[in-house]
Amino acid sequence: MTAQVEFFFDCSSPWTYLGFEALVAAAAEDGFDIVWRPFLVGGVFNTVNPSVYEMRAKPVVPKARYFTKDMHDWIRRSGLAIKWTPSIFPVNSARAMRLCLVAADSSACEAVARRIFQLYWGEDRDISQADVLADAAAAGGLDAAAALELADSPDLKARLRANTDELIARGGFGSPTYYVAKDDMYFGQDRIILVREAAARAG
Repeated sequence: MTAQVEFFFDCSSPWTYLGFEALVAAAAEDGFDIVWRPFLVGGVFNTVNPSVYEMRAKPVVPKARYFTKDMHDWIRRSGLAIKWTPSIFPVNSARAMRLCLVAADSSACEAVARRIFQLYWGEDRDISQADVLADAAAAGGLDAAAALELADSPDLKARLRANTDELIARGGFGSPTYYVAKDDMYFGQDRIILVREAAARAG
């Protein structure tokens, strides 16, 4: 039996960009499947994790200094082009994540999500804008106009809300979050080694 790893993600997080690439590489090497679960991290923060906003408003200076160092250490290790921080931060990622849902239905989520990450974190583009997301849709081989029209539909908005509500109900509180065997949860890009071990056991 091939193990499956559910990946709950929002492209507005640099840690999620790191976790995305690490997960894709691990899946290719280990042979497990990825189930793409785009969601809206702001909805999770608003509901169960408002401490994120408190930390931004009143940062603990030593902790914030270390947080920045830690981020740069992981970026350097990954080899990814990540600018810290984008000129628009935080960004409204709702439309981008709905486009990822559209892409997942066409088995194109990996390519589309990767391009969204690159556009926002590497090229400092506003991923709330349709013309920017058209680039991402094309990277996945999608008809950009049709994909964006579908992404803005009531059905896709409801699906994104449902994924967000599901993550909350399953105990999640941020991005990236991984599930193996339905209820074995891991949070954070630095948990990939544990995800790999869990997937090996499940498979």
